[in-house]
Amino acid sequence: MNIAVIGAGVVGAATSLAIKEAFPVSRVTVFADAFSPQTTGDGSAGLWTPYLLGSTPAEDVLRWSGETYRWMLSIWKSESAGDAGVSLIPITRVTSDARGVPEQAWISTVFGSRRMSLGDLRRLNEEQAAEYTSGWQFITFTAEPTRLIPWILAKFKSLGGNIVKRKILKLDELVDESFDLLVNCTGLGARDLIGDATMQPVRGQVSRVEASWAFHVFLVEDEAGNYVIPNVESVVLGGTHQENDYDCRIREEDEKFIHEGCCKLLPALRECNIIKRWVGLRPGRPRVRLETESREAENGKKFTVIHNYGHGGSGVTLCWGCALDVVRILHGLKTEKNLSKL
Repeated sequence: MNIAVIGAGVVGAATSLAIKEAFPVSRVTVFADAFSPQTTGDGSAGLWTPYLLGSTPAEDVLRWSGETYRWMLSIWKSESAGDAGVSLIPITRVTSDARGVPEQAWISTVFGSRRMSLGDLRRLNEEQAAEYTSGWQFITFTAEPTRLIPWILAKFKSLGGNIVKRKILKLDELVDESFDLLVNCTGLGARDLIGDATMQPVRGQVSRVEASWAFHVFLVEDEAGNYVIPNVESVVLGGTHQENDYDCRIREEDEKFIHEGCCKLLPALRECNIIKRWVGLRPGRPRVRLETESREAENGKKFTVIHNYGHGGSGVTLCWGCALDVVRILHGLKTEKNLSKL
């Protein structure tokens, strides 16, 4: 089997590795015009927590995020944790919404989950002059994409995978090159590649600061919420989620919102040095698309593409679980092909 994976962000990289591990004799090639550290995910903190997933079914989020959480746990327990950028870290997620934070199905996946007590919330509200109504605390992971993506692709190459730097403008290009199956992991690029008009950018701006004493994630799950996410060499302060906004320039008003909001959460951040400011466009979609599609090229040749894109702000959180679903689909397609020969 000759398989082409389009896209080398965290989803494309994970999918390529999962396919190569499951089908070692198959030829698997990754095509992308941007690689780490130039992918969208590279600017993120790599926090495992489902975020900006629209109407993606809860059972899918549970399966994909759970399998990714367990994969990260296995990496964290191995000698590869440092190279892969995987760290274990506590998190507090709160909201000021009168409806509170609903108990999500995925909360059963994580270690040490607990709904915050009224006493906990009262203390936080006094400290931060806030009006939090509910919150959860649990143990999660950060898997920093600037380390994770290169680690995944290095492992992929060690298994015989191929990597090609090339922008794919039409799926037909690869059909003409005799690939048996295509896997579309182009994120926001799916809007142009296959004409998916439901894709829209969700602009995110963050700052990275020096704060080596910070070891706890704090995330305010409001419409205009802030977050503080420690990484190994810096702490990520955020953020924004501005829909259908293609502006990749740093906005001073957003910088002010981030700085003031995060200093309210953690006053000691006020004197920290800013290392870097960054803007990226998340691949927003009403729901994650993970399915097969039968298409016909301009030359009349029929082919199959597996779509795996539209992960919103959860590319790192869902990457391995979605990759395993692609592998399951491939097993099914292979079985169908074998049965058709009987």
